[in-house]
Amino acid sequence: MTNQTMVISDAKSGLTMAIAVALTESALYSPAMPLVSPNGYFASRKKLLKKLEANGNGARMNALLDSMRASSPTRRPTDTEDHNSWILHHPSALSMFEEIMRASQGKQIVVFLDYDGTLSPIVEDPDRAFITTEMREAVRDVAKLFPTAIVSGRCRAKVYNFVIVRVYYAGSHGMDIKGPAKGHTHRKGNQTVLCQPAREFLPMIDEVYKALTEKVKCIPGAKVENNKFCLSVHYRCVEEKKWGELGDQVRMVINDYPQLRLTQGRKVLEIRPTIKWDKGNALEFLLEALGYAESNDVLPIYIGDDRTDEDAFRVLQERGQGLGILVSKTPKETNASYSLQEPSEASYEVPTTFGGVEEVVRIKALA
Repeated sequence: MTNQTMVISDAKSGLTMAIAVALTESALYSPAMPLVSPNGYFASRKKLLKKLEANGNGARMNALLDSMRASSPTRRPTDTEDHNSWILHHPSALSMFEEIMRASQGKQIVVFLDYDGTLSPIVEDPDRAFITTEMREAVRDVAKLFPTAIVSGRCRAKVYNFVIVRVYYAGSHGMDIKGPAKGHTHRKGNQTVLCQPAREFLPMIDEVYKALTEKVKCIPGAKVENNKFCLSVHYRCVEEKKWGELGDQVRMVINDYPQLRLTQGRKVLEIRPTIKWDKGNALEFLLEALGYAESNDVLPIYIGDDRTDEDAFRVLQERGQGLGILVSKTPKETNASYSLQEPSEASYEVPTTFGGVEEVVRIKALA
């Protein structure tokens, strides 16, 4: 592996780094694939999810299986025409870099990064989604220049142990937020940032975790992950013919808990409290904690690759302030304004090459 070293002399190259950081790992690993119907048009996952509200357990179970398949479709080539049309609406963040720089002039940049699939690869064993040493150093360098937060569906403590960088962490899809220790240079004031809006659900989450672990242990490859304020049932290693059975078992458990809801990601079922709180709320909370909630001089940049990141993209869209950047090789429904696909795109503004899966850009600040 060849480590590339670059120099940052101003905010412009610093912003380049923030975008490049998200590029180096994510685009080379298992990006989310679009659900494409036989006629080539996108099939809305939202329509499939609505089936979950259908009357009768049979309809619910069939709809859940359909939704699981929709969230984890089989790989297939993307139609060139569809791809080009999508790129027109979601251009590469790097090819539009000058436009982004104009939007950032005179503004405080705040960086939000997803973890799985953005800073680390998507892997079969979620406990082994390690960040590389080079990526860790790159994130640390970004945090020296801008307020930076890692927003993940994972347990906050687990993400911190993966990254071990002094930034803001929002775990459990934003339901568990904690900032760096006092004296952090980017924050206005010295109070410790802490937000846990779903604390009352902890006993229930623990109870459901035990029930789910017992229920799915008979399904090879299924794994239940306790993310403190939410649960993840991973089926990346489960044979597709067993997905229906797994969905049935999960639904049977949570039917007894009306205060919990079921959502989906890439080969994962998520069980969360029904409170209105997601990654978008976490973004708003952190902007407020940083003192930028009402500021016109801030530019939030959120980079992510998963469906749960759409809540944050939507908030930026509604604010009319900030940039949502989706990391994906293929077209998919998104509220993001820009996209990132291949690490080679970084050559537009970053005078270096990304040679392979393990090659990561290390960028150091110049005093």
